[in-house]
Amino acid sequence: MQASTDATVLVTGASGFIAMHCILKLFEQGYKVRGTLRSPERETGLRETFSKYIDDNAQLQFITADLGSDDGWDEAVHGCQFILHVASPFTPAPPKHEDDHIIPAREGTMRVLKAAVAANVKRVVMTSSIVAIVIGHDRDASRTFTENDWSQLERGADAYQKSKTIAERAAWDFVNGLKGDDPLELAVINPGLVLGPILDADFSPSGEVIRKLMRREYPGCPDLGWPVVDVRDVAEAHIAAMNTPEATGKRFICAIENYSMQEIAIVLNKAFAQKGYKIPTRRLPNFIMRIASIWDKTARLVINDLGHRTEVSNDRIKKVLNWKPRSLEEMVVSMANSMIDFGVVQS
Repeated sequence: MQASTDATVLVTGASGFIAMHCILKLFEQGYKVRGTLRSPERETGLRETFSKYIDDNAQLQFITADLGSDDGWDEAVHGCQFILHVASPFTPAPPKHEDDHIIPAREGTMRVLKAAVAANVKRVVMTSSIVAIVIGHDRDASRTFTENDWSQLERGADAYQKSKTIAERAAWDFVNGLKGDDPLELAVINPGLVLGPILDADFSPSGEVIRKLMRREYPGCPDLGWPVVDVRDVAEAHIAAMNTPEATGKRFICAIENYSMQEIAIVLNKAFAQKGYKIPTRRLPNFIMRIASIWDKTARLVINDLGHRTEVSNDRIKKVLNWKPRSLEEMVVSMANSMIDFGVVQS
């Protein structure tokens, strides 16, 4: 793949799971790409990773810019027609204080948007999440959530869920308040649980579901479930939202059906049992998960989601962006295979 146009797209948080796939998709379609990194030390490893997929690595530029600082953002957005704002704070364990997530998510989004306005950027596509839509509501499959819904943060939202909701609302408030004949355009992608192939061993926390099942870290499957999506389909949605005129001013739920952890385990067992992987497929009682959360910080993140079943509508993204998502089997098996390739899991 080699870039062949003069258009430059900024991708924030370039070392992230979704961002890396966005960068590959942009190069595939002929764009020049500039990515932001919190630390310049990540550049060497990223270039090594991208060199496996991108013929002309010189077309990929990196700028050091952190969501918590004004430094670097004017340089990052200069000359860019589009921005994919993917960066957002997330840790594999609950933060000491919720503001450790909320403040950089909100203020970082404002830094990106203000710099975009100053640089006459045409459109920003922001990565939000379905946690900005479904939290604080009954999630018992009795209703189907749409882009018209917003999370109710006063009803038990955690730090990450608050950060995504507050940052997205701040983005819409800012853009809707702009004046002028040609204001900044905004579209928002709201993915579900993101699976699919990892590109290096430093994988997204969303991959913990697959990693824990492949390594049999639990004796069974907790009563958890999520609307899921392949990372390649998330990247394609970002590029489509960037280029589709009708996407401006809209949010897009980016996920297929709700699948339980047990259903994911059954897919893994079918694909990998004969290769020596002992995948736990029985249902794990909720009290076991609550006990595990005492020492397992990842379990602590999902303890409030036990027993929930979240149904979402992807009608808008299919209609407006012509989105054609991959199947559960493809995203699960491809993620597991890539984790094997990078030594994240072993039989």
